[in-house]
Amino acid sequence: MKLLTYETDSGPRCGVLQDGQILDVSALLGMSGHHLRDVRALLEQGDSPLDQVRDALAKDNSVQKLPLADVKLLAPVIQPPTVRDFIVYEEHASNQGTREPNEVWYRMPVFYFSNPLCIYGTDAQIPYPSASTQFDYELEIGVVIGKEGRDVAAVDALDHIAGFTLFNDWSARDLQVDEMAFGLGPAKGKDTASSIGPWLVTTDELLPYLDDGRLKLKCEVRVNGDHWLKDGAAEDAYFTFGDMVERASKDSRIVPGDVIGSGTVGGGSIREAIRKGYEKARFLEPGDVVEHEVEAIGILRGTIGPKPKLDPTYRFQVKNAAPVPEAGISKDYKYQR
Repeated sequence: MKLLTYETDSGPRCGVLQDGQILDVSALLGMSGHHLRDVRALLEQGDSPLDQVRDALAKDNSVQKLPLADVKLLAPVIQPPTVRDFIVYEEHASNQGTREPNEVWYRMPVFYFSNPLCIYGTDAQIPYPSASTQFDYELEIGVVIGKEGRDVAAVDALDHIAGFTLFNDWSARDLQVDEMAFGLGPAKGKDTASSIGPWLVTTDELLPYLDDGRLKLKCEVRVNGDHWLKDGAAEDAYFTFGDMVERASKDSRIVPGDVIGSGTVGGGSIREAIRKGYEKARFLEPGDVVEHEVEAIGILRGTIGPKPKLDPTYRFQVKNAAPVPEAGISKDYKYQR
């Protein structure tokens, strides 16, 4: 199934996509007088809510259907309880072989907590951070948790994953480099926006693509219709989705609606596109339309909003903006599974 959240005149609603038509999940489940506002609200129902939706879809029903083209999609989870963003692709972790990742990267899947209050869906306008001149995207696979757990073992992780989506970790690179020079972060470099969508594809639908805990899916990035990545490989992850769920839940909790990002698929950021030799690759400007596409999941699209004027009197200006890399990858990186 493809579960989604869409806008209505009376607020957001959880829907399910069937043959290009959206059905209101609340109506489908016979919730008289009660409306599920997003996919998180459905997952929080307990008692196997995804099975309930499947069963309801299998029956004849008279629920009104809306053409997908006629509705505005929001993020499947409007406000996740938490957003944990990992970095499990060695090509990204090593800057395409131009640096050696710390040995801890090979021992455990590392992540940071992102901002659950600045979440955007597909086709949204993404605000340009006012203190940045190096705005970037990151093409990632996202996981949405469907069942609460603590200390979940990697082998049991699929029982806790409701499904997969796309995750764009918009990044102000100059802010990120500057603040991380202290050894803490990222923070404001990632604080402006994250995009999730266009919908949640339930785990059962993607089982044919799962191999050794990784999704064998091809990934693309387009900016204004031009490819900035053609051959991204989701299966090149060093750690599995099970490893990420295990690490996230260790000595802690995961709950329905939590979002886990995989980190950037190899080649899925602008500096990587420049090194790979994509001629038009550069940092983002207002009006740019960024499309991330992963087969079997969908297309996540965002348009960059106006650039605010920089305030020369602002106290916390960037001091250490990283230079744009020259094209070309300096050495090979090797996956050491």
